[in-house]
Amino acid sequence: MQKLGLYLHIPFCVRKCHYCDFYSAPSGKGARAAYVRALCRHLAVAAGEVQDFSVDTVYFGGGTPTLLTGAELHELLDAVRTHYAMEPDAEITVECNPVTAAEGLMKELRTAGFNRLSIGLQSVHDSELQLLGRPHDYAAFLETYKAARRAGFANVSVDLMFGIPGQTVQSFSHTVDTLLALSPEHISAYGLRIEEGTPFYRMQPTLTLPDEDAEAEMAELVAQRLTAAGYEHYEISNYARPGKRSRHNMRYWLGADYLGFGPGAHSYLHGTRFETAPDRGAYLAAVEQGAFTTLRQNASVIAGKEKMDEYVMLRMRLFEGLDLQDFTSRFGITFREEYGDVTPLIKGGFLTCTNGRLAFTEGGMRVSNAILSEWLDFGK
Repeated sequence: MQKLGLYLHIPFCVRKCHYCDFYSAPSGKGARAAYVRALCRHLAVAAGEVQDFSVDTVYFGGGTPTLLTGAELHELLDAVRTHYAMEPDAEITVECNPVTAAEGLMKELRTAGFNRLSIGLQSVHDSELQLLGRPHDYAAFLETYKAARRAGFANVSVDLMFGIPGQTVQSFSHTVDTLLALSPEHISAYGLRIEEGTPFYRMQPTLTLPDEDAEAEMAELVAQRLTAAGYEHYEISNYARPGKRSRHNMRYWLGADYLGFGPGAHSYLHGTRFETAPDRGAYLAAVEQGAFTTLRQNASVIAGKEKMDEYVMLRMRLFEGLDLQDFTSRFGITFREEYGDVTPLIKGGFLTCTNGRLAFTEGGMRVSNAILSEWLDFGK
């Protein structure tokens, strides 16, 4: 059978972090219960068109999925199991904010069948967490992390951020070393990006951000420390113990099929990408009325030059890069014919070409956006 990933968007938050541009909002108990019912119904209806798929990854993201009760999360996962063919070893991830995940909930999640936890930390310094608008302190994170371990989670991912207002190379170094002492299976380390429409976007004139040199030093520092500690730097912003890559996120980078559920969710199925509008009220109304086709908006068949460019962009995010023979087999043209001679970039230390695979070096990854922008035009 073909393999499929499922993404369930839980659009609830304690409060909006200053940098966040994902669709989410506060809500009451009744609104959350109504949303769970709608998701379950949507899952049931959508299953009809993917009967020839088996599900090997399920990802509950947000927002803050752990604002739902253990029983509600269990109900959603049961709906997946009821309507989809689940692989026995499926990776089932739930994102977690430290202020929402008490020890009892951790045990309920494990009992329900969740086997991977992704915890948003960002920094071990409370002053930096406050600047980010995070609703927790480091002590709350540590309590959540230890509760997850006691509950039996053997696959835990932790998010870090660098480039935070007021952050220094020294403070970030302390964050990395403190997290390494806990030895999570997976670490995501992202540079802060200020997106339009976020509180940080409005606050820009007052923000004291690290300069470009400091941010570059932080990116280099985290790569060196984590790889030295035995983590595999497998994607631009992601590090994993052997065998602990995010299988769900890998399907995005490899162009595999996935279905997204909930307002703001995206999907890619049978070569077509589509999305659901980020409007919880409209989503609930559409499900109530059985108007499921209206939930698929901005559908676009990914083909031709766009598909080729997307293949290159996504594969080159991975440190394994892309297989040049596979590229030619897929698109009927060599990489060099389409994108030019990369020998100068190899000689400059930005790319490697080994055993027929083209990939960025560590240094190349840090300037990959500039290189990719020279190659790609996405059909325009």
